[in-house]
Amino acid sequence: MKLKSEFITHRMGDEQVMVAAGTSQFCGIVRSNRTAAFIVDCLKTETTEEDIIAAMLAAFDAPESVVAEDVRRILDTLRSIGALDAEK
Repeated sequence: MKLKSEFITHRMGDEQVMVAAGTSQFCGIVRSNRTAAFIVDCLKTETTEEDIIAAMLAAFDAPESVVAEDVRRILDTLRSIGALDAEK
């Protein structure tokens, strides 16, 4: 899976914002905390949910169950707004 190219991110201080430009049906701004921004950054290249979880475990001191739930929740949100290319 990968973030669709029409979703553009920009970091502002400790926060990342993402907007849809182009043909997306989503109209708005997504404000991401540090965890969500890390996941979105991982999605800028083709990746899997498992790879994102592994990257987060290497970067953050958190239990795997918490990391996995955070990843699933954020991926579900991104899917709901149409921000992810179809999973291969």
